[in-house]
Amino acid sequence: MRKTVGAVLAAAALSLGIGAATAPSAQAATNCSPDSDGIRWYCNNVSGAPVYGIIGNNHSYPDPNTIVGRMYSNPSWFYCKLDGQAWVGGPHPTRWLMTVADNGQLGFMKDTAIYSETNPVRNC
Repeated sequence: MRKTVGAVLAAAALSLGIGAATAPSAQAATNCSPDSDGIRWYCNNVSGAPVYGIIGNNHSYPDPNTIVGRMYSNPSWFYCKLDGQAWVGGPHPTRWLMTVADNGQLGFMKDTAIYSETNPVRNC
């Protein structure tokens, strides 16, 4: 009985290992793309993602503690990207993108809420 159970478990582990090894890999994200004037960049994003407010009057820094709206559209447009700000994680751990929420409020979205590769987006 022990040999049978051991053989079944070994076969199950082997089949799981083979299944994991042959599973398809995730496809690379498509790049954000500019509009015809290069002012707005269109990116695929998470529907309902929060848009955070701005610290100060110069529109330079995201306020990670204040949500000013949400982005339900997808794709959505963004003005520019800003690196070196509050931690957001993901492949660009300190990147935020300036946009306008669906309610018309100017703010920033975390890079982790955007499926597209944001490297092509111009710097703020």
